[in-house]
Amino acid sequence: MLLTREQLQDRLFALHRASLELVKDVSLDTLLERIASTACEQSGARYAALGVLDDAGKLKHFISVGMTDGQIKKIPHPPVGLGLIGELMDTEFPLRIPVIAEHPRSVGFPAHHPKMASFLGVPIRAGDIQLGQIYLTEKIGAHEFTGDDEMIIQMLATYAATALQNARLYEQMKERDLALTRRNVDMGLLNGIATTLTSSLELDEILNKTLGLVMNYMKVEAGEIFLLEEDKTTLRMVLHRGQAAEAFWTSNIFQVGEGYPGIAARNRKPMIGTHLASDTNFLRDSVVKAGFQQIACIPLLSGENLMGVMSVATRAMDPFDERSIQLLTAVGTWAGLAIENARLHSNARRLAVLEERDRIGMDLHDGIIQSIYGVGLALEGARLTLEEDPRSAKEQIHQSIDGLNQAIRDIRAYILDLRPRQLGNEGLMAGIKRLIAEYRAHTFSEVLFTGVDSDLKDLPQTQSLTLFHICQEALANAAKHAKAKNVQVVLWSTNDRALLEIKDDGKGFDIDKMQASIGHGLANMQTRAHAVGGDIDISSVSGEGTTILVWVPRAVGHHLPHIDSLSQ
Repeated sequence: MLLTREQLQDRLFALHRASLELVKDVSLDTLLERIASTACEQSGARYAALGVLDDAGKLKHFISVGMTDGQIKKIPHPPVGLGLIGELMDTEFPLRIPVIAEHPRSVGFPAHHPKMASFLGVPIRAGDIQLGQIYLTEKIGAHEFTGDDEMIIQMLATYAATALQNARLYEQMKERDLALTRRNVDMGLLNGIATTLTSSLELDEILNKTLGLVMNYMKVEAGEIFLLEEDKTTLRMVLHRGQAAEAFWTSNIFQVGEGYPGIAARNRKPMIGTHLASDTNFLRDSVVKAGFQQIACIPLLSGENLMGVMSVATRAMDPFDERSIQLLTAVGTWAGLAIENARLHSNARRLAVLEERDRIGMDLHDGIIQSIYGVGLALEGARLTLEEDPRSAKEQIHQSIDGLNQAIRDIRAYILDLRPRQLGNEGLMAGIKRLIAEYRAHTFSEVLFTGVDSDLKDLPQTQSLTLFHICQEALANAAKHAKAKNVQVVLWSTNDRALLEIKDDGKGFDIDKMQASIGHGLANMQTRAHAVGGDIDISSVSGEGTTILVWVPRAVGHHLPHIDSLSQ
């Protein structure tokens, strides 16, 4: 039955009002139901449905109106896109038929489906893209739907296309907002981890803060960290945070490949357990008895090196999502690198302590011990001259007392700042002259000294101290080991270096044998020269004396070729 002009106008006005409501609604679920209900009202249909397609053109959503919840539950499955539904999904045009069963594409209805005869289907399109379809069945009060019904529903489909696009945009915006929120949370974790790892080199602080941040991010009840021991096969728990500590500590050692921590360590990949009670790889019954359902074990890696394993456990049933696991994997790499850095820092501190011990020993040997040895030589001379020349012996004893008192003062000063007596303001030339004067007084040997003070006034303090201590050691060796009668000391400079030569006529020694077991004093000389970028050459022949030639650069930090390369 055709509509009158007034009836059609009323329906158009009603459709317009309904369409305005449609475009206001941006919630997809309620929008689909409202479109289907509006189609029912505007066409006089007993039943209506609306199908929405995904990006691949497959049926994604299907909303029906007119059937009760009980009827819907009895139907074995929702529509899958066959029959007339499939026909309408593949066309741009409406489909209006009086009897569904008589159409060649009809495949009938599933069990418990209400009987339906008349049908009107209209595609919902936006340009060349089909978004969905409106399905209407069972025209009330007539055997079939009319052309006016088809026109009205086509107009509704146009409004529905706009509403669906708006709803899709809204859903996309919500997804993007959710993704942005998650990204902000992720960045918050990474920023917290980065701050922790860059603000401290203390291993305990790094482990504690990292595990705390991860547990807060994952919203889990317990977490733990295992570190790989020096044998490279044993994982030992070093930290637990959260609940049921006693349950976790009952099994605190795993071998690589054993249990969840061991498997994660062996494979260098995360190990995720979602049903711990029935998982044979999970070896900690006490943790299961404490109610924990899931665990995630993340290897802590620094490049190719395994540092340990971090685990988080929860009593919740919701599985860990892939995004969180990927983020934890990145954290595991960061934490592994930080652990290695902390260990390297700790080793560096231990090495610094050992180096400081060596320096202290070198300073004591080259300074105070040599001074005491000089006093010993003076006392030995006094003993030999005591009967023949008591006055001279007495004078030597007084000098020895003064030398001991000076040694005591040096020891006290050294204890206060762990540094040897410095040259002060007297300069290198005056310092070496003082050493030569002490040497003469203690040994009665002859020393010939040659040097020009003006050439060395601008020599840096570190270089001056190096030459001073080497000269002190060489003179002590000439008296103590060589028993030299004559010593020559020459100090001079070039444009880029300062040089010192000490030559004696003492017993000498075999260089080849000495290289195998170099004395502490000779080793100190080499260490001091190399420390300031200089070099030293020691030559000696048994019975013919020893010559020591050392040079240092005139500028701090300026390295020049070694003596060997200069002589070639």
